[in-house]
This record gives sequence, C-alpha cells and structure tokens, in this order.
Amino acid sequence: MSDAPFAVFDVDGVVADVRHRLGHVARRPKNWAAFFAAADRDPPLPEGLELVHRYAPDHRLVWLTGRPEWLRPVTERWFAAQGLPAGRLLMRPDDDRRPARDFKLGRLRRLARDGVIAVIVDDDPAVVKRLRTEGLPVRLADWVPYERSLRQAQERDGRT
Repeated sequence: MSDAPFAVFDVDGVVADVRHRLGHVARRPKNWAAFFAAADRDPPLPEGLELVHRYAPDHRLVWLTGRPEWLRPVTERWFAAQGLPAGRLLMRPDDDRRPARDFKLGRLRRLARDGVIAVIVDDDPAVVKRLRTEGLPVRLADWVPYERSLRQAQERDGRT
C-alpha cells in the first residue's frame, strides 16, 4: 500500500474529546502542565473514529497534531487503547509556537512530496480555511463545538 493516497487526521477535536481539560487554559494563568497531563483521559469521539476506520483500509493513515512531541508516548498509548489503526504520527516540535495553520501547512507540504493527499480532517476553522486556500482536500470536523479557549491554544499560543 506504499502508493496508496494519504488520509490525514488531526487528533484533538477530531478523534479525542479535549473539552474536559479546556478549563486549564481558558483563564490566566494558563496551566499547560495540567492541560497536557489529562490528555490520556480524553474520551474518544465516535464520529472521528468511524471516519478513520472508513479511510484506513485503502489509505496511508497520517496523524497530524499540534500536540507537542513530548506527548508522543501518551498519544500512542491513547490510540492503542481506542483501537485506532497505526499510522505515521507527525507532532509539533516542543519549541514550535507557530499558529496551527502555519505548522500544519508546512508539514503537509512536506508530506505531499511523498504521495497524494486524499483528505485532511481537522477541527480548527483557521486551519481548514488556510488549507482550502492552498487547494488541499480538507474536511472540517464539526462534530464537537469549537471552543474559544482551544482556538486560542491552537492559533495564538501555538500549543496544540
């Protein structure tokens, strides 16, 4: 399946429900340590899981997340606990604070050198808008209301 097209999925807000931990970053001072420490307790989002399983049989699965690299073991264990198929996991470098739309576009441009991207699923309207402007096949994951505190974390703070 090395020539199969890519199906690219975000994690938070697409397959993982982060709403239970947004309170840690909704007010000042933001408690990023507590926010990330609770990532292993994210409930799964059935709509996102179903979509991943729909694409997995005939696409190369790629996870593209703004989660910091140091959360890789937690994220991989969470995927396994949810029965999600393995795929390439692209995470934000620990010192990268660019807006999610810039970080993800850069990673997708590099990925596109390795093959065709069939679909990108993301919950961040700013990311979706930017990727559409670039002509990429993106779908908005709209099964969870997009929270203001998450938007700030992704677009202004460059943290997820």
